[in-house]
Amino acid sequence: MPYRQTIQELEAATLTNAREGLSEKEAAARLQRFGGNELEKKKEASLLKKVAEQFNDPMILILILGAVISVFLHEVMDSVIIVAVITINALIGVFQEYRAEKALHALEKMTAMKALVKRDGQLKQIDAAELVLGDLVFLEAGNFVPADLRLIETVHLKVEESSLTGESVPVDKDASARYPKDQTLPLADQKNMAFSSTIVLDGNAAGLVVATGMDSEIGKIAKLLQHEEKLLTPLQRRLAELSKVLGALSVIICAAIFVIAIIQKRDLFEMLLTSISLAVAAIPEGLPAVVTISLALGVQKMSDHHAIARKLHAVETLGQVSVICTDKTGTLTQNRMTVVAYYLNGKIQSSSQKVTERRLKEGFYLCCNAKLDASGAIGDPTEVALMRWALDNSVDPAQIVRQFPRVGEIPFDSRRKRMSTVHQTGLEKIVYVKGALESVLPLCTHLWQDGRRMEMTATLRRQIEEAAAQMAGEALRVLVLATRSVASLDENQFETRLCFVGMAGMIDPPKEGVKEAIELAHKAGIDVVMITGDHPETALAIGRKLGIAQSLSQVLTSVQMQDLSDDQLAQACQRIRIVARATPQDKVRIVKAYRLDAKIVAMTGDGVNDAPSLKQADVGIAMGSGTEVSRQTSDLILADDNFATIINAVEEGRNIYLNIQKAVLYLLSCNLGEITTLFLAIVLMPIAPAPLSAIQILWINLVTDAFPALSLAAEPQDPYIMDQKPRDARESLFANGGWAFMVLNGLYIGTISLVAFKYGSSYDVRTAHTMTFMVLSIAQLFHSLNLRSLDHSIFKVGIFRNKLLLATFVIGVALQVMVVKLPIFQMILKTAPLDWACWGIVFGLSASLILINEISKLFNPVNHRSHANSRND
Repeated sequence: MPYRQTIQELEAATLTNAREGLSEKEAAARLQRFGGNELEKKKEASLLKKVAEQFNDPMILILILGAVISVFLHEVMDSVIIVAVITINALIGVFQEYRAEKALHALEKMTAMKALVKRDGQLKQIDAAELVLGDLVFLEAGNFVPADLRLIETVHLKVEESSLTGESVPVDKDASARYPKDQTLPLADQKNMAFSSTIVLDGNAAGLVVATGMDSEIGKIAKLLQHEEKLLTPLQRRLAELSKVLGALSVIICAAIFVIAIIQKRDLFEMLLTSISLAVAAIPEGLPAVVTISLALGVQKMSDHHAIARKLHAVETLGQVSVICTDKTGTLTQNRMTVVAYYLNGKIQSSSQKVTERRLKEGFYLCCNAKLDASGAIGDPTEVALMRWALDNSVDPAQIVRQFPRVGEIPFDSRRKRMSTVHQTGLEKIVYVKGALESVLPLCTHLWQDGRRMEMTATLRRQIEEAAAQMAGEALRVLVLATRSVASLDENQFETRLCFVGMAGMIDPPKEGVKEAIELAHKAGIDVVMITGDHPETALAIGRKLGIAQSLSQVLTSVQMQDLSDDQLAQACQRIRIVARATPQDKVRIVKAYRLDAKIVAMTGDGVNDAPSLKQADVGIAMGSGTEVSRQTSDLILADDNFATIINAVEEGRNIYLNIQKAVLYLLSCNLGEITTLFLAIVLMPIAPAPLSAIQILWINLVTDAFPALSLAAEPQDPYIMDQKPRDARESLFANGGWAFMVLNGLYIGTISLVAFKYGSSYDVRTAHTMTFMVLSIAQLFHSLNLRSLDHSIFKVGIFRNKLLLATFVIGVALQVMVVKLPIFQMILKTAPLDWACWGIVFGLSASLILINEISKLFNPVNHRSHANSRND
């Protein structure tokens, strides 16, 4: 690995000169041989191919068969509606296929930059895409690093790597850093390396190119994006399974009808039409439309709460999320270092309390090199935080710079861990020293306390150390300020016999509302896992503040993870709540480990390093202010960058899934009722004609089935939904009594329809057909009211809450009355007028479905269990 090599070894490995760089001739040859410093362009599938791929779904193939059957039956409208459903789903699917390609394009855009190199001994600026292995590259503040570099010279170099490693604090780079040959380090700890697409904040450097394009660290991320498999959401898997079942059921029904027809010596052509009608009845044509509309309504509601869904099915999946893996910097925290506490006069005080000692606030302001003005801040975020804190405490920047002009400086050094500045004040000079406790405190022989200079004692020193430890235990980065007066600019005097002034504690603070959102997630049975580049102790302190973790046993580091197999990691994830010093590959592996344990995983993030894990997760959630890469790779974007918005989205997702489940149970129980009516009538009444005609079956499928199902998709939110645990990813749509509910209601609808047929037969065949048609249709409309809640009485949930469903019910009943009363519909649908006695039987049998379900809900074990869960949680 380059970070373990000496400069001489690196020169030999890359066949270059660390002082003169490559020759133009050699660079051109390497560019021709190895390619440039750019990401590989993945060949995009043609639009035609993308459209064709949408028809591989079994549900779509069954719908195509339904369209063909409808044409055969001369029902053009049915065929048109089916084709429209197929087209809508294909368009939605095609749109989603561009996700990975857009992410790669965003990564390419990030690497489009210039580079300053030395070739043939001359400095020149070239396109970064032309960099090759062995090029000598020069960096200065404000540059993007154009390729992965092994640093050979550094001067006060600070690099911002949060977008790649997740580390919130700028990294001090040191070309002289050396590591044992057998030592493996995460990216964040490789001090003699600078990585492509990170940002130089301060200082300057020179380095040799050791990796370009797809071989660089950002290139490895691009490879992960290319090679990750396309994932199916739980609902897609459930519907795929359902499609296979329904397809098999259709074939069985058709075969059974033909066998019965041969045995009973019925008219084969008539039985062919009947069996085909039964096959159509077995396929819920409205289901894909119901699912799409349910998700689309959810998307609209979520956008009102600042959550923008880029993928419809991800909305449903979010409702089943059991683990949220979240980046820390910029997601849980503000990505802005802030002074939150200070130590002065022997006490730790909150930053909300104004600083009275001018030496502390003025000293910290003067001993900084960051630039702060109305247009923004440039420089080390720690220094920016100190300067902003000083301004908040009434420091006048223009006045203080005039009053104390800088006349000398000892720059910060990562080995010394401190910096010093010298300022003229009258006839004397004052020195301010800022740095780490272990670096500055040993140099202090005195301290400033309560307005006077005192001699430093062992007791006072111990008090300061204890205060610093207390602040560090709160995840604060602690800096000490000390001072002294000098007569000359002799650097040997600057950092001796110092007077301790105080300390400042800084943190990248949590965003407002995040802690409360995490509490709500826990209440809903969702585990929150923080994945960060920070050190374990720092990460744990933040985790404690947010209620994510309480002990180091819940923290896993990148190095520890490397020693675990995939199965061991999946087992460890049951207790882990923080992953520290994480690399991009670690994030992807963590997500995979949770998915291996059948968890539904959401991953939040905002940086380049989050892109592969966002794509690998069941739901990738990006921050609106994040990188273009993360936004384009995600399924959901939080426009307000608020972690709490995720909880609103989870609630919406759970309700969407519940509404889809209601619609599925409604459609299938209704279709089973149709099948039961036809099949049992043919089997049990071999002499009687079929109780329904093909056109009546299609009318029921397109009118009575579809519209109530769509109205159920708009069912208001269940107030108990967030008191429940997430559904198991392997749970069927028909779990918790769903199968029994569907079968029993389907059989009951079929039975009462046969009762109506038998009663109507006492009049004539056409009246028998009409009564069967009416009961089957109106009973389904009553059944839609049962589906308002699977557990609670419709009178408890409120009959008038879903106004759309109520309107559908009223219009549906009116349509059924119309097809009996109006001559034109009597002719088309082969119905007959009914007298009041027949109508009484129709509505009495149909309404009995409400009574049966209300009684069953009183003894529903699912209902009792949900109440128990609510009380326990």
